[in-house]
Amino acid sequence: MKKRLVFAAAAAMLMSAGAAQAAAGNAAAGQAASAACAACHGADGNSMAPTFPRLAGQVPEYIQKQLHNFKTHDRNDPDAGIMFGMAAPLDEAAIANLAAYFASQAPTKNPMPADAALVAKGKNIYNGGVAERNIPACAACHGPAGKGLAPLFPRLAGQHGMYVTNQLKYFKAGQRANDPAMMMRGVAKNMTDEEMQAVAAYLQSL
Repeated sequence: MKKRLVFAAAAAMLMSAGAAQAAAGNAAAGQAASAACAACHGADGNSMAPTFPRLAGQVPEYIQKQLHNFKTHDRNDPDAGIMFGMAAPLDEAAIANLAAYFASQAPTKNPMPADAALVAKGKNIYNGGVAERNIPACAACHGPAGKGLAPLFPRLAGQHGMYVTNQLKYFKAGQRANDPAMMMRGVAKNMTDEEMQAVAAYLQSL
C-alpha cells in the first residue's frame, strides 16, 4: 500500500509539472489536416488495424507530446519510423489542432475478440497490480475506466491489444524511452509477457 501511495504521489507531481506544456488546438482545423492520418488511424481515430493505435478520445496533451517526440526522434521505438516523416513538417499549431480533433472524436467499442481468461487476469493486474513484484496498479495513472488522466497519462480503454503489448515490450527493453521519469520502463521491466498480454486484452475489452 505504501509503494502504491508513493507511485500515485509521483504521478500527481508529474501531472502538475506537465499541465502547462500543451497548447489549445482547433478541432475543425485538425480535421482538415487529418486526411494523412486516416490510412493508419482511421478518419475518426478509431483505427481498425491492430498495430496502429486508436486516437479517438485520446488525451490531447498526450497526442501533442507524442507528435513532438516523433518530430525530435525522442520516441524511437521499433515502430516509430513511419511517424518521423509524418511529424516532421508539423508546426506547433498543426500539432495542437490534430490533437484537439482526435481528442474530440467518440471512441467506439473495439470489435476485435479478446481471450476471456486473459481479460480476467488483466483486469486484476490493471486494478490491483502485483505487489510482490513491484508492479503498481495501472488504474493509478490511467484511471479506473482506462480513460487516461490529463495531461500525461493516455487513454487506454479500447486500445488494440497487440499495440499495447508491443509498447510494453518496448518499454521493458528500453527501446521506447520517452516516458516521464521512466515510469513505464520501471513498470514494464517487472512484467512477464503473459502479464503484458493479459493487461492488453483487458484494455482492448473496455
